[in-house]
Formats: sequence, structure tokens, C-alpha cells
Amino acid sequence: METVVSGIRSTGKLHLGNYYGALSNFVKMQDEYNCYFFIADLHSLTTHPTPGDLGSTIRQVVVEYLAAGLDPEKSTIYIQSDVPEVAELYLYMNMNAYLGELERATAFKDKVRANPDNVNAGLLTYPVLMSSDILLHHGTKVPVGKDQEQHLEMTRTFGNRFNRLYNVDYFKEAFAFSYSNKLVKIPGLDGQGKMGKSNGDASCVYLSDEPEAIRKKVMRAVSDSGPTEMNQPKPEVIQNLFDLLTIVSTPDTVSHFDDLYNRCEIRYGDFKKQLAEDMILATQDVRNRIKEIEGDDEYIKKVIKLGAEKAGASAQKTIKEVREIIGLKKLY
Repeated sequence: METVVSGIRSTGKLHLGNYYGALSNFVKMQDEYNCYFFIADLHSLTTHPTPGDLGSTIRQVVVEYLAAGLDPEKSTIYIQSDVPEVAELYLYMNMNAYLGELERATAFKDKVRANPDNVNAGLLTYPVLMSSDILLHHGTKVPVGKDQEQHLEMTRTFGNRFNRLYNVDYFKEAFAFSYSNKLVKIPGLDGQGKMGKSNGDASCVYLSDEPEAIRKKVMRAVSDSGPTEMNQPKPEVIQNLFDLLTIVSTPDTVSHFDDLYNRCEIRYGDFKKQLAEDMILATQDVRNRIKEIEGDDEYIKKVIKLGAEKAGASAQKTIKEVREIIGLKKLY
């Protein structure tokens, strides 16, 4: 059985982008693969969260993993920092990562432009930590968004470089995996690319958002003054809204509004009302389960402890073998 490894940063509540870009795939995979799904709290340290914020968001992501359908008996659900071997492998893999290739990473350059006052070493070596998460459990399938494809390519580079350096056939190659034909990219409501917490709450529809909050966010979504010619190409901000409609609505609904747009008869108010109601319906079951699970502290602790034990067993085996390959053998 092949191994799947993936995680989501604990920087806040999960949104539609997390759900359709990752979680919905996670739930399907747990019945067919050996799955490790973690809460990436170490990755989130690059943005310097306060202890209070970090602790509450870690718990929130665990709750939302479970609410989305992840089963701790089928998958290994764990907090990244509960497995110290991640940091040790990260150290070893950093020795085989080169400055030039890290600086060329598209995500790093984007972060530098967006946050020029917080260009820390963790941002630069983010692909190395990501590769360590995957290689630690010998993952071969990684359900990631389109924006992470380059990092996954770097994971293969680091693993293969380790194998060549020590003349072993140890780390396997990991590839992006999705049940759809292409990797999913969920656009935000602000018209500025993918849905993400870094773009602010107005850009995101959270899985825990109440219906009225969803309606307000969608009605305020960026649009334009409407088409002026029949069958004209949609500008990015409008295409983003249609992409969201495609994800949460029926094909007939999408076709209806697409036809109205092409005939220059679309009314964005009606369009957004439909989009909002379909989003509310799409998130209803998860939203209800979040409310049920978040009050059960004992169950949450049990899940976290079980995950740490299962992930720890896999990680300890890998680190023992990696040390032996490198030559870090105990002399006593």
C-alpha cells in the first residue's frame, strides 16, 4: 500500500480552498492508502504567531480535520511538532539543499515581495521542511495544490540527491496526487488569486462560517460592471467567481449563468446570491460536525495522542536508518 503524506498550516480556520484543494481528497484517500495527515505548526512559525494564537489554531485544525471526515483509526492524524524527528531530518536535508535553488523557488519570491520585513530563514528553507515531512514517512503520493508543485519537485530533488550522495536506494520519489484530472486551485473572493488566510477574512469562506457570514462575504466579492460584448472572455475576477460556482453548484446552474454572461444579460446580484446559497449548502454538514466535535475535549486529546504515537513509530524507524546511512552511529 502506497503512503500518502500531506499537511495544512495551523494559521487559522480552514476554508473552502483547504477543503476542495486538500481535505476532500484526504477523506477519499484514507480508505485506499497508508495516510499521514498532519497539522503543520512548525511551518506556521515563519509568520511568528503568538503562543495563544498558535495553540488555539492547532486545536481548531484538528477539529476541522475530523469534521471533514478524517478517521483517526484509518489515517494517522498528528501535530507536526509532536514528532521531533521531523526537525532532525530537516537538519540533515538542509545540508543537501543549495542556496541558489531555494532562492529560485517561486513561493519564496512571492513571500519576499508580500512581506519584505519578514524574510526569515524558515521561509527560505520551507521546501526542505516540506520534503522532510514527506520523506520521513516515505510518502509517494502528496495531495497538494497547484502552487506546491514546485516544492514537490524539490522534494524529489533532495531525496534523490541523498540517495546519490550515500550510494543508496532509500528515499522514494513523491508525486502530486488528486482524484480529479488536474490539481485544484480555489480562487479567493478578493479577485487576487487563490483563496488564502494571508489575503484576509474577506477573501475566504471558512468551513465554520455561519450562513449569514457567507452571504455577506460573497455579496461583497470583487466583480466588474458586466460584459459589453456577447461571448467576450471573462476577466480574471469574474472567472474566479465562475470557478467557485463550478465547485459548489450543479452543472446546470453554471451553464445557466454562463449563458446569461455570454448574452450580456447577467445580473451579478442574482449570480452572487446563488453562489452564496450553494456555498452554504456545500459546507452545511462540515459546519454542523465542527460544532459537535469542538466541545469534546477528551476525544480531541485522544486523537492527538494516538496520532503522535503512530507518526512517531514511523519517524523513529526512518531517523535510525538515516543516521546509519550517513554514518552517525553511536560509539558506545
